[in-house]
Amino acid sequence: MKRFAGWLLASPATLLVVLFLVLPVIATIVTTFTTPNGPFATYQAFFNSGLRRTVLLRTIWISLAVTAISLVIGFVAAYVVSRTPGWLKSILIIAAVFPLLTGVVVRSFAWLIILGKNGILNGFLVWIGAISEPLSMLYTPGAVIAAMVYLFTPLMILTLVGVLESIPDDLLQASASLGAKPTATFSQVVLPLAVPGLIVGAVLVFTGSFTSYATPQLLGGESVMMMGTLMYQQAMVVFDWVSASTIAAVMVVITIAIVALMTRLARRLNPMAV
Repeated sequence: MKRFAGWLLASPATLLVVLFLVLPVIATIVTTFTTPNGPFATYQAFFNSGLRRTVLLRTIWISLAVTAISLVIGFVAAYVVSRTPGWLKSILIIAAVFPLLTGVVVRSFAWLIILGKNGILNGFLVWIGAISEPLSMLYTPGAVIAAMVYLFTPLMILTLVGVLESIPDDLLQASASLGAKPTATFSQVVLPLAVPGLIVGAVLVFTGSFTSYATPQLLGGESVMMMGTLMYQQAMVVFDWVSASTIAAVMVVITIAIVALMTRLARRLNPMAV
């Protein structure tokens, strides 16, 4: 009876998800298999296009780079926050969450001001004598990666703080008392117990980076086009909805594959963690 009550309570939310998320995605994918040229013609055209293959590979490696950098920065920051006592921990968490309180477009425009030829960073480098003339930092992969790391690292920190806080201090003290070096304690105690948070954070950051539109469009432009930008271009500029649906289907499949790969990796690192 309790189990039936649980399903009954979850049914309204489940119905909304099915109606407004699952069914539209399925309908979008189905349209790609109903073209007159055959069920797989749109996918053949996608992978036969050098431009689209380049955009796909660029999106994957930029998303993986953002995920890796966010993992390192987020883990260090979350570990410091989780070991900070009292009111200072609250201040650090607020500081980590603060960037999320502004819109993505606003934060991306801030990076335009920072990385522009007349921007803050170029002005500082010229002032200290590191460079003689401003560098072209915008519309490069580095600009996109830096902005997206800034956008998504707070999600990684928030995901990891709770996991790292749940690790008892007694385990760390016991490891040290048994003669383990700090590096051994980290690799054999802290890291395996943090695997669930690392995987959840990595999935959030990767999917956010892989499907991002505003940041690549503003900071990458046409020279660093990513899948989200390409899909918008096909749908809203060229009005080729079938091609846009094909791009969306490819993104869905790759996202699911990466998430499955991350989950499998987590199980190999710590079978009890996932």
